[in-house]
Amino acid sequence: MEGALWLFLILMLGGALVFWRWGSRSRRANELADARAEAQRWYERLGGQLMNLHGDAPAVRQALADAGERYNAAGSQLEQARTPHQFALARETALEGLAYIRAARTAMGIDPGPELPPLAAARGVGQLTREREVNVQGQTFRAGPQPGSHTPYYYPGGHMQGRPVPAGWYSTPWWKTALGAGAGVIGGMLIADALFSPAFADPGYGYESGYQEGFQDGFGDGQDYGDPGGGDVGGQGDFGGGQGDFAGGGDFGGDFGGGDFGGGDFGGGDW
Repeated sequence: MEGALWLFLILMLGGALVFWRWGSRSRRANELADARAEAQRWYERLGGQLMNLHGDAPAVRQALADAGERYNAAGSQLEQARTPHQFALARETALEGLAYIRAARTAMGIDPGPELPPLAAARGVGQLTREREVNVQGQTFRAGPQPGSHTPYYYPGGHMQGRPVPAGWYSTPWWKTALGAGAGVIGGMLIADALFSPAFADPGYGYESGYQEGFQDGFGDGQDYGDPGGGDVGGQGDFGGGQGDFAGGGDFGGDFGGGDFGGGDFGGGDW
């Protein structure tokens, strides 16, 4: 009798273990399917926008070129993705491409379209609200909230060497060089200091809303994760980036807690 009871208990425990494993696998499969569908949705939206937009203005052409690069990178990541995290990286790449699409539409003078989920890489960096012009090592650098003949390069915002770089339009894509090695980093940091620090050639602007929070967030990311310039969307050309599976030196980096996928809004004041 006692032996039969032990056998019954063993069978019950075995059945519970099998059921738990089945449930765990089912949850993982559902999470993977959801992550794939979410990334695919934004990727297809990006592709549709690229097919329908054309423009000759330098700012429009540059923004569409950047969007096209991210479309190619997202497609490559989707082909290689095998985990929810990898699909999240592809989703972030597609979202950054759509940020460039919105910039191109703005440069064309048309409605930029609906707001996008916030980019994880741009949390706390804010955006430019006024034009700036500085001179660094004999070169003039400009930045502002709107595209123009002197500011044809859009940047959706991110962190560079622990410093927040706000979203806006720039005269040259200096952040790409700054994410490289050696002298490029030094030059990029000098430009960032001149453009955004009141103590360096910009005494009139001060620490506007969002800067200190963004700087502290970026500094913390740099302390915790090393160089935040190693982004999260694949090493395609001079942008992209990914923590881990799709690493590459790119325009943005950081973890993927934001947007629709991971929860939480990443605000940040205006510059």
